[in-house]
Amino acid sequence: MSGWLPTAPCTPGACVEPAGAPVALPRAVLRVAAVTALLLVGITLCPLARGSARRGGRIPAQWVARWSRRVVRAAGVGTRITGAPAPDGGLLIVANHVSWLDIALLAAVRPARMLAKAEIGRWPVAGALAARGGTLFIERDRPRALPAAVAAVARALRSGAAVAAFPEGSTWCGRAHGPFHRAVFQAALDAGVPVLPVRLRYRQHGAGPSTAAAFVGEDTLAASLWRVARTRGLVAEVDVLPVIPVGAHPDRRSLARAARPLATEPARAHAALVAPRPVGEGRDTAGAG
Repeated sequence: MSGWLPTAPCTPGACVEPAGAPVALPRAVLRVAAVTALLLVGITLCPLARGSARRGGRIPAQWVARWSRRVVRAAGVGTRITGAPAPDGGLLIVANHVSWLDIALLAAVRPARMLAKAEIGRWPVAGALAARGGTLFIERDRPRALPAAVAAVARALRSGAAVAAFPEGSTWCGRAHGPFHRAVFQAALDAGVPVLPVRLRYRQHGAGPSTAAAFVGEDTLAASLWRVARTRGLVAEVDVLPVIPVGAHPDRRSLARAARPLATEPARAHAALVAPRPVGEGRDTAGAG
């Protein structure tokens, strides 16, 4: 089995909880339209923005970050970012993975080249946006392709780029989280760059943690976007954790363990939550591990 394959047991029916009284239908439709329009603008401007994750970009990185926040806001989701600004230069950004919104949230921290499974390049709208934005695509169902994928990430990091990945290898609902797969951390070791862990959480104002943003199992992107658009008071919390400097950990196993931003319950405990439904896979929107 490939080290990149998803293993999350989360499914929409078992894990995604009702989000209370939804927003009015016309408002939800406007949110979906606004997100779609912003994504289309992003597709158009992506070739100009690619360099903003490295040197020579014709669109300033802060503009890319601002656009990313607008995508999240257009979906009706508030954003709270805490922690120090991300450093410049080659940097591996890693985070837990819950939603398709995670991609824009990481870009709001620092614009970066995303690491994604090859299938995403074939998605309508989002696939074109990812491809034109310099996404590093990987064939996760081909174990022999793993060394080449690690080498490609290391080359991007050596060039001074930031690369963002979701080492859980799959989306989880937010109530539980998976282990960090180690392969992508080898790229950081090979390139000699620091690692920036980021913790992503979703909460509903006045109601605590929320799974409404989760993009898991058989969810489609359209269904997930609609659920988010109809959720009232959803807030994304982005905690930028301290940078792990070069040389702090001698191998990818210890580096992956140190970079994991959440103390999680065991996967077997979460599996009990979804029984007796069959175990399903999460959805990886832009990450691998």
